[in-house]
Amino acid sequence: MSDEITIESYQPEWPLRFQHIAQLLRAELGETAVRIDHIGSTSVPGLAAKPIIDIQISVRSFEPFEAIRLPLERCGFRWRSDNPDLTKRYFREGPGMARTHIHVRREGSWSEQLALLFRDYLRCHEEERLAYAECKIRLAERYRDDRHGYVDAKRPFIWSMMQKADQWSQMVGWMPGERDA
Repeated sequence: MSDEITIESYQPEWPLRFQHIAQLLRAELGETAVRIDHIGSTSVPGLAAKPIIDIQISVRSFEPFEAIRLPLERCGFRWRSDNPDLTKRYFREGPGMARTHIHVRREGSWSEQLALLFRDYLRCHEEERLAYAECKIRLAERYRDDRHGYVDAKRPFIWSMMQKADQWSQMVGWMPGERDA
C-alpha cells in the first residue's frame, strides 16, 4: 500500500466500517473497554479525510496489558510498541485489513477527552469543518509523500481550532456523549 497522503470527500460508508470493527472489538474486549468511539476525520459527517478509520478505546487502566493486547490481536490488530506517545497504546491493522488506527487511552485522561471534544466541535461547526478540510487538502498536496511533514504542518491549525473548541465546551457545558459502541 502506498503511503501517499490522499484526502477523499466524506464517504457515508466510514461510520459503517467503524460499526463493523467496533462490534468485533466490543465482543472481544467486553467491559475492559469502558468506551469505544469513532474519532478522527472519518467520524465527522461531511468532512474530507484520509480513508483511515480511527477508533478510540477507553480503558480504566493499561494494566494488565494482556487484557487489552490479546483481544485486539484476536481481531487482527497489531500493537505498535514503538509508538512514542505514552498517553496511549497504539494498534494498527494486520496484513490484508483496511487501514485502521486504534488508540487505547485511559478513561477521563486529557488525551481521551481531547479527541472526543475535537470530533464533537467539528460535528457542530460547519464553517470550521470546511476550513479544516481545506487545510488538509492544501497540505496533502504539499506534503503528499511526507506523512510527518503533513502532520506537523496541520498542528498550528488544529491547536487554534482546539482553543475555539475549549471556549465552546465551556459555553455549552460539553461532556462526552454516550459511547459509540
